Amino acid sequence: MTISPIFHGAPTDRREAVEQQTYELLQRLGIEFDRVDHDEAATMEDCAAISAVLGVDICKNLVLTPRNRSAFYLLCLPGDKHFLTKDFSKQIGSSRLSFATAEDMAELLGVQPGSASVLALMNDPQHRVTLAIDRAVLTQPFFGCHPCRNTSSVKLKTKDVLEIFLKHTGHEPIIVDL
Repeated sequence: MTISPIFHGAPTDRREAVEQQTYELLQRLGIEFDRVDHDEAATMEDCAAISAVLGVDICKNLVLTPRNRSAFYLLCLPGDKHFLTKDFSKQIGSSRLSFATAEDMAELLGVQPGSASVLALMNDPQHRVTLAIDRAVLTQPFFGCHPCRNTSSVKLKTKDVLEIFLKHTGHEPIIVDL
């Protein structure tokens, strides 16, 4: 995997619309960030290589829904943490969950599979997606994720994600222990 050097702030070249909008929002909110560009990160192994360069754990982000699609959840957990659907379902009081479709992700968050992250909540003004964050993510000083495209990754202060970004989007996270 090819990974760029670390850059501070938004790129100067034009990006795909959803990524460009992410950088513009972060700048408007006064949230500083470091970033790297890289080949498409299709696996958590790819993200581990990115994490090593950027100096932050890139979160595993899963978009989940029950069979009847009555609710949607964006779950952020440490990249190396094993995920069991039944454990998460039990903690949130939901029937068994499965992965949302590509169509659901595009409609709800404006992203394609592999690009979901907490930053995609900027595309959910109706709050149709519930954010769930594993407590282990919150104990870290920095938060790593994709800026709505899995060809770049950003390093943000966890405090800024919680106190500025989520306050702006109006999403109140559910804290889970997986």
